[in-house]
Amino acid sequence: MAALRFHLDQHVPNAVAYGLRQFGVDVTTTHEAGLQDADDPDQLAFALRELRVLDADFIERLNRGEPHSGICYAPQDKYQRKVGDLLRAVYLVFVCLSDQDMKGHIEYL
Repeated sequence: MAALRFHLDQHVPNAVAYGLRQFGVDVTTTHEAGLQDADDPDQLAFALRELRVLDADFIERLNRGEPHSGICYAPQDKYQRKVGDLLRAVYLVFVCLSDQDMKGHIEYL
């Protein structure tokens, strides 16, 4: 059972990546991966290819049954000004769920 690895889309503040890294979490961001101009399907493909759980705000596409390594669904309006809350929510997923738990799973934050 491997530790979860995350990819944060462009809507997630960089402070979340920084905070997760302070706890030893393996995180990539859209900018770091060179995907700043990529659309949602490209973000999803990258996360699947890299076996990363995607922290994203798009859900419609995922409900179509496309394969993925896991999604942490974080509505923008819920966490818009609450970076610490989002960081804690993602970290809780990291400590409570395995890569096998998250495969094909959507965790609503």
